[in-house]
Amino acid sequence: MATVTVAPAETGPAAGITTSRPRWDLGQLGPNWYAAVMGTAIVANGAVALPYRVPGRLVLAEALWALAVLALLTLVAARLVHLTRHRAAAREQLLVNPATAVFYGCPPMALLAVGYGTLAVGGHLIGTGPAAALDLALWSLGTLYAVLVAAGIPYLMVTRHELSALRANPTWLLPVVAPMVSAALGPVLLPHLPAALRPGLFYGCYALFGASLLATLVLLPVVFAGLVHSKLPLLLTPSLFLVLGPLGQSTTAAGNLADAAHAAAPHLAGAAFGLAVLYGVAVIGFALLWLLIAGAANLRALRGARMPFAMTWWAFTFPVGTCVTGAAGLTRHTGLAGFGWLTVALYGLLLVLWAVVGVRTVAALAGGRLLRAA
Repeated sequence: MATVTVAPAETGPAAGITTSRPRWDLGQLGPNWYAAVMGTAIVANGAVALPYRVPGRLVLAEALWALAVLALLTLVAARLVHLTRHRAAAREQLLVNPATAVFYGCPPMALLAVGYGTLAVGGHLIGTGPAAALDLALWSLGTLYAVLVAAGIPYLMVTRHELSALRANPTWLLPVVAPMVSAALGPVLLPHLPAALRPGLFYGCYALFGASLLATLVLLPVVFAGLVHSKLPLLLTPSLFLVLGPLGQSTTAAGNLADAAHAAAPHLAGAAFGLAVLYGVAVIGFALLWLLIAGAANLRALRGARMPFAMTWWAFTFPVGTCVTGAAGLTRHTGLAGFGWLTVALYGLLLVLWAVVGVRTVAALAGGRLLRAA
């Protein structure tokens, strides 16, 4: 905890008193902090995706959506201070340090997740029209940001950053997953667009789906090779959960695009439905396998090596949330109760993880262990 010294008064008993309180250094504020917004928003969005009527889910969703909006606004303001007053640190985070540059995939995903929640959850509070307008604005901004990041960060990795494929880790996936979030959350906007614009958005979302999927397939073998060769540093162990992100999000995207095909491209509705089911079942199967691997590795790190809390713990939330929405889509399309119960079980896990990470984050901020001033 940083110490703040109060200048002594010229006379009186209060002279020379010192007080201690946490001080935050916004020069340390990186794009990874948007993971907290993503993780909070996905809990709200996952609640409304549940295939069963759980008491209190809408109230919970609305409260968490409001919290995500507040967190996003606060973080955007803090990052503006960071980018204007700490330009050297911001430049280093993006252009010099590849470990922080990959987290530029988080801001667009935060915008997209909050935008979707504004329509799916906040529409009950602010009205469908304003909610759709806000979602469209956030989706458009988030998608442009996502494409720039998905192209820009790999460009920097190839041309500027000093990297070794033997030390690759799951955070390398963050930039290329962002377009998949756009592909998954764009279809909800179709009913709110003029009919002439719907096919363009529909095909655009499929293009985003393909761009992100193929980029992920290029990176995943490199990431796994890096994990096997170099092992993960203790603090990066939670990043194993990031592999779930493209798996759950692509399943969600395929399902949502299949739903949208009836309105935007009726002649493709059957093919889109088949793709959503066959692709989604296969990918969710692998996601569950990877969840066992990532969960076991993190339990080992927590119990054996006593892994300390860090912002990397937010990797426990959003990726699991994408599996919730992906499983919910499979429930909707297959009608199998097993997928419904899987959705509920994954959401229960998500809720517990979010609560633990959220409490630890607040405590660490209040105690001065995060963003601590020198």
